[in-house]
Amino acid sequence: MSQVHPATGQLVDSLVEMKRTLGQFARLVEISLTLNSTLDPDRLLNFIIDTGTEILECESVSVLLFNEKTGELRFAAATGSDPEELAKIPVPLESSIAGAIFLSDRPEIINEAENNPQHFSEVGEKTQFHTRNLVGVPMKISEKTIGVLEGVNKKLGDFSKEDVDILSVIASQAAVAINNARLMQSLQSAFDELAQLDKRKSDFIAIASHELRIPLNTVLGYSQFLSEDAPPELAGFAEKLNKAALQMRTLVDDMTNMNLLQAGTQEFQPTAQPVQRIVAEAYSETQALAREKGQEFNIRLPKEPLTVNADADKLKRVFLNVLNNAIRFTPNNGKINIAVTGHPDGALTAIQDDGIGIPKDQLQRIFEDFYQVEGHMTRTYGGMGLGLAIARGIVQLHGGRVWAESEGPDQGAIFYVLLPLAGKKATGQLLAGNL
Repeated sequence: MSQVHPATGQLVDSLVEMKRTLGQFARLVEISLTLNSTLDPDRLLNFIIDTGTEILECESVSVLLFNEKTGELRFAAATGSDPEELAKIPVPLESSIAGAIFLSDRPEIINEAENNPQHFSEVGEKTQFHTRNLVGVPMKISEKTIGVLEGVNKKLGDFSKEDVDILSVIASQAAVAINNARLMQSLQSAFDELAQLDKRKSDFIAIASHELRIPLNTVLGYSQFLSEDAPPELAGFAEKLNKAALQMRTLVDDMTNMNLLQAGTQEFQPTAQPVQRIVAEAYSETQALAREKGQEFNIRLPKEPLTVNADADKLKRVFLNVLNNAIRFTPNNGKINIAVTGHPDGALTAIQDDGIGIPKDQLQRIFEDFYQVEGHMTRTYGGMGLGLAIARGIVQLHGGRVWAESEGPDQGAIFYVLLPLAGKKATGQLLAGNL
């Protein structure tokens, strides 16, 4: 009978051990990749306990996470157990092996668990699970310990230092993955809450606009009737009433238009037409308001038509809003200039005033919903802060761009509206120096 040389036997054992070690390393790399690509908390926890049980060759792996509010560890997952039932069992820090691992921030191997004075038997009693031995390691994010990862009941023999090393690698990767999943879950919850708040805001605006419009139409009807038939001594009052009602209707229309734009339900029916005609109509409708303030109001239009694909009523609302904004923020006897010019990127309308100007850090924010440079407690110019937001939304529907430039407070401002010509798209690369 032939005999195997002792050296050969040792070499075979070494190769088997090396192969097993390489297999474990490969599995750990696979675990790392999976943990870093999984953000669903339930899938993540199940993966941790399933792969941990497999690689440690034990009966169960448990994830216990620290609850900062209660100061206790709670089971997040465990192999073969009902997670909802386990989650009801608080694991105290002062009288449990998991608590000792958490507080000391050191791994532990307990090969005779039932004889250990810190063995927390309540879990076994409630789950009917007998713990013979266990290995546990802290789960850490940077220097902060967030929980404990345990392996329970080694299938063959006792847990070893090698098991500690393997479980520590899994725990470090799992802690990062769990933290990322928690952050993503919190972020999603915040997004959901914001979406709900936004829906409530939209619903409120829609209901308020509808309910205000009914009595407002009545006031408008009677105010116009009074304006026509009122005796001279009451005519001025009737005119003021009618003007106030028209102003309120404008506010209600702004609320409705903003809501429709945000919901994406604004009707849009563009046709090819010269932009200067639409600008001229807006100029004509705002002349009386500028005249009341003694403002110099000038317009310059090109002779050649600059044709754009536009929904005329909606695009006129853009120029009305920008012009009303310029008139409101330009003092009495101020000056407002309107110029429509051709540009390689399309049709450019510039509305320049010598009003109160805009701080440079506010040039983008003035187009946000309800935003005004003035504080709401010190307002002197009125308005809801929707006109420019509506203008931006409508311009974007037309494939164009609107922006403002100002040298700062008391330096006036220029508002630009750039629209693509019919059959073309604006690139939005315009600089003020091109005018």
